[in-house]
Amino acid sequence: MFFKTHTKLKRPAKHSSFFIYHAKRLIIIDMNSVKSDFSQGDIKKTIVRLALPLVLAQIVNGLYNIVDRVFIGQLGEIGRTALTGVGVAAPVIMITTAFALLWGLGGTPFFSIERGKGDTEKARQYMGNSFAMLIITAVVITIIGLLIKDKALFWCGASEETFPYANTYLTICLLGSIFSMVSLGMNSFISAQGFPRISMMTIIIGAVINLILDPIFIYVLGMGVLGAAIATVISQLVSAVWVVRFLTGPNAILRLTLSSMSLKKALIVKILGLGTSEFVMRFTTSIVYIAINASLLFYGGDLYVTVGTVINSLRDLMIHPIAGFASGAQPFLSYNYGANRPDRVHKGIKFMGIVCISLSILTSVTLVAFPIPFIRLFNSDPALIEAAVPALRIFFVLFGFLSLQMVGQYTFVGLGMSKQAIFFSIWRKVIILIPLMLILPRHMGVMGIFWAEPVSDTIGGLCCFLTMYFMVYRKLKKDAAPFIASP
Repeated sequence: MFFKTHTKLKRPAKHSSFFIYHAKRLIIIDMNSVKSDFSQGDIKKTIVRLALPLVLAQIVNGLYNIVDRVFIGQLGEIGRTALTGVGVAAPVIMITTAFALLWGLGGTPFFSIERGKGDTEKARQYMGNSFAMLIITAVVITIIGLLIKDKALFWCGASEETFPYANTYLTICLLGSIFSMVSLGMNSFISAQGFPRISMMTIIIGAVINLILDPIFIYVLGMGVLGAAIATVISQLVSAVWVVRFLTGPNAILRLTLSSMSLKKALIVKILGLGTSEFVMRFTTSIVYIAINASLLFYGGDLYVTVGTVINSLRDLMIHPIAGFASGAQPFLSYNYGANRPDRVHKGIKFMGIVCISLSILTSVTLVAFPIPFIRLFNSDPALIEAAVPALRIFFVLFGFLSLQMVGQYTFVGLGMSKQAIFFSIWRKVIILIPLMLILPRHMGVMGIFWAEPVSDTIGGLCCFLTMYFMVYRKLKKDAAPFIASP
């Protein structure tokens, strides 16, 4: 067995119970080893066991991220304006998420690969270095963010009317960014050790606290947007404490220790190389949102910035179950790659693809067929509904193709193929989407901005998926040994 258990059992006082005590302990050790050894057992059941809690957690996380906007959007006469302000602040907050995933998801695949090889000490060092860099990055982002936030918000599409709400919300969120980054960045290490339910609880605890505190702070205490931001930071603080306590506690298979946080250049370079893929995905999404808001403000005014806020909120919510399943499958792919089991990696990719594509098609059909109830979640202004319905249908009509991008992307990341993962992150959003957003509105008006997304989803998704298919999937089926240079 590769890993030492830290499960506590109360030692019986009587000597006659000595052998019973150690028998129980051996059973617990064996159960923990089986759960954390992804190279054994039914592939579908193993992936579902890892992914289902993450899917539920991602759904809750999606609600977590939009619940502020839902409550704020119902603030009477100022609701729509306040909602727009919070939406304008979202791209800046998303940058903190990008850095959290840079270190978290950049380190997790290597952590899983080393576990698969049986090198527990190196796996622990990857986790510790990821944590240390998360703390350092969070402090830097907070300082820089507070210094440039005013200009940044106007770049993101704020108007004189929406700026006060955006500024209030962003300021508080920046002050609490260290909590959000730790909880998000380190949570994947819990799942990678075979504890997806504990990982799910990280999100659920924060979401429930936020859901309870939001109406109290926003309505009962009359704090409005300020209250929503404070509730969010408190919930993120609790989630961060939960993650750190588990990873440093007796139930973790590999504990987070101070010695493991000693920075090692070689490890950081590798984490950066692989994490840059997820970072680029999130960072470019932030840039896209900034471009969308700025274009919507130019071509349609604050009303269409609100439309963009609603649609992007729904997109973030609907993409979470797909991302959750892909994230749950990723440790399985990484572990079996490290354990030299290409047959299981091949079957794992196939199963992940079927589920993710099915979820995305279901999402597309639902939103295109029934857009109004989803829009009313945020605001019931007739003008907003009239403008948002056609825009939402355009935006989500080809949403199914986005899952192709995600299947390819998570496969590349899971196998340590950072160059391919980074390229396709940039390809869809920077090379395809942003130019389309600049060109199409000149010929189609404000609706051209919404058409840019499905076109880029289709082109980018097909390119990423087909490259993964020919470069990885077919070779895995033929080869009985690893074909990718070891990271």
